[in-house]
Amino acid sequence: MESHRRLLDVLADAPADLDCWHFFAAPSALEFWSRRQAHETTVHRVDAELALGVEPSPVAADFAADGVEELLAGFHSRERSRVRTAYPRTLRMRAQDVPGAQWLVHLSDAPPRTERDDAGERPADCTVAAPAGQLYLALWNRASYEELAVEGDGSLIDLWRRTSAIG
Repeated sequence: MESHRRLLDVLADAPADLDCWHFFAAPSALEFWSRRQAHETTVHRVDAELALGVEPSPVAADFAADGVEELLAGFHSRERSRVRTAYPRTLRMRAQDVPGAQWLVHLSDAPPRTERDDAGERPADCTVAAPAGQLYLALWNRASYEELAVEGDGSLIDLWRRTSAIG
């Protein structure tokens, strides 16, 4: 708890125009680090709960949807992402309980490119849907993929599960 309090104090005391390194696009360095640390803390809280053998505490739907977006559009937009396909494919991720929380992930031999697809009108080779909290935990490798609803080419979610770990 003391470390958590110190983190919150540092973020609260930081100037809005903080100038420091951050590793993907954000409105500001402070917003990047506030968001990143909120998700990092949540994922490790879940790790601790799982290690204790208890059901993880729920993750609020809007927060979980933001974490899905951070993972898809932030981490996997980088060269380090190992999610690749031999020819172009599309994978839609949809948080069922957050209106407009849909992303179209363009897969190819390059790093995935993600765009919001709020209306879900563009075609996808595979669509994966679940409540935001469940999708968040699965995509961050903290929950099973078995309960995700998958339509279309299921090999794409299998590819994601095998290759998407953040190192």
